[in-house]
Amino acid sequence: MMQCVVAGHQIVALANLRPAENQVGSDELDSYMYQTVGHHAIDLYAEAMALPLYRHTIRGRSVDTGRVYTKCEGDEVEDLYELLKLVKEKEEVEGISVGAILSDYQRVRVENVCKRLNLQPLAYLWQRNQEDLLREMISSNIQAIIIKVAALGLDPDKHLGKTLDQMEPYLLELSKKYGVHVCGEGGEYETFTLDCPLFKKKIIVDSSEVVIHSADAFAPVAYLRFLELHLEDKVSPVSDNCRTPNYIHHS
Repeated sequence: MMQCVVAGHQIVALANLRPAENQVGSDELDSYMYQTVGHHAIDLYAEAMALPLYRHTIRGRSVDTGRVYTKCEGDEVEDLYELLKLVKEKEEVEGISVGAILSDYQRVRVENVCKRLNLQPLAYLWQRNQEDLLREMISSNIQAIIIKVAALGLDPDKHLGKTLDQMEPYLLELSKKYGVHVCGEGGEYETFTLDCPLFKKKIIVDSSEVVIHSADAFAPVAYLRFLELHLEDKVSPVSDNCRTPNYIHHS
């Protein structure tokens, strides 16, 4: 989203796909497309940025997993279509900000949905050097914490809750040793942003717990479940963006 603003676009709404509330194991769906860990805290993003948030339940699953995607009933991609269709109707947006860096699987599907809705996909991070991008995110005052680990060398007890700034040296080390993607593009980890220059308020984690999803001896999969959070005012909140073409961010 920050790259969109730098390029002259205005973020006018947020969009998020979430698991069904009554679904067993809904914190982590193992979706091919979407991050679901941390979804209970997404509402705070809307308040932190003073933007409307549109949400839609993930009802589908990964049905069409080929290199080329075509409209497929029951596929989770169609949930994205329904969500963005709603946002376009309500906000008259012109494009969507996408944070994809490396995944052709995700890029192809987002582009398919955007083409069907006549939206412009904005993927400013696409194929960026991940070491450079990680350093840029940290130096841009993005405070993001690791809320899921799923790779050799990442320890739930040691690394969950750590900021990217704290983890950068170790992630670079893991990249050299095991080929870990330092931005987590191989599914090695997932993050939750607590603060960034676009936030008018910052998110504070008051309490959380570690949930073991898969107790693998070498690469356990685990995540943080937020129990209590709150927002705090920032010393110098960001000013409103200048009026420019309307875009949204999908998370």
